Amino acid sequence: MVPVDNVSTPEAASPVQLVLAALGGCSAIDVLEILRKKRQRVTGYEVRVHGERRSEHPRIFTRIELVHRLRGRDLSPAAIADAIRLSDTKYCSVHAMLEGKAEIASRFEIVPESPQAPPLPADTPR
Repeated sequence: MVPVDNVSTPEAASPVQLVLAALGGCSAIDVLEILRKKRQRVTGYEVRVHGERRSEHPRIFTRIELVHRLRGRDLSPAAIADAIRLSDTKYCSVHAMLEGKAEIASRFEIVPESPQAPPLPADTPR
């Protein structure tokens, strides 16, 4: 069961917000798994997703931006860019469903590693 709310009772995500959450989750799983296979030492990761919708009904997304924020030791920008590209073009089913309906842009930021940041656990779902 997925709790859903409307604008008048904003206690959970709206159906449209769930679409963005699905895209972010799908992409995150792909990117982390690809980076793990590339032996990148990611110690922190988040993806932020923002969507713009048209004003007339149906109010579909016209543009979606994903910002991947990664923390880790000696992360390769080329490996990160490749992981995101593979997720966007090959692996992420949600991206494939939205492609052609909305412009989807992805970018990444590498956050400086803090000395006491522990690595992600080996059994973290990917």
